[in-house]
Amino acid sequence: MAPAVPGQLPAAERGALRIADRVVAKIAAQAAGEVLTDAPGADLVPRDARPHASVSVRKDTARLRLTLELGYPANIGAVCGTVRRHVTGRVESLTGMDVPEVAVDVERLHSTAAERDEGRVE
Repeated sequence: MAPAVPGQLPAAERGALRIADRVVAKIAAQAAGEVLTDAPGADLVPRDARPHASVSVRKDTARLRLTLELGYPANIGAVCGTVRRHVTGRVESLTGMDVPEVAVDVERLHSTAAERDEGRVE
């Protein structure tokens, strides 16, 4: 028979939880993908063009960099702002970390003109 536990230990004495950087990056990339499925021009972006995230974690703060592809024409600034807000909220709620910075790099724009091979889009 196991001995009885004499009351609960204070939180600081119970241990610690460390979330690996790559896990935070995967959460951020998944959250960005959630937003981009409903973004304007999402049907122009190939399905295999998933967002990529890198992260720098110090203590309880995560700074993120996202690389993604967007459909064009679209309001790129508005789409990036929506992605930033959603990713920040998801990472903060799932990890408990503060996310003061989310940098978004748009790697490629996909347009209907490029699909038809009409050349340069102006």
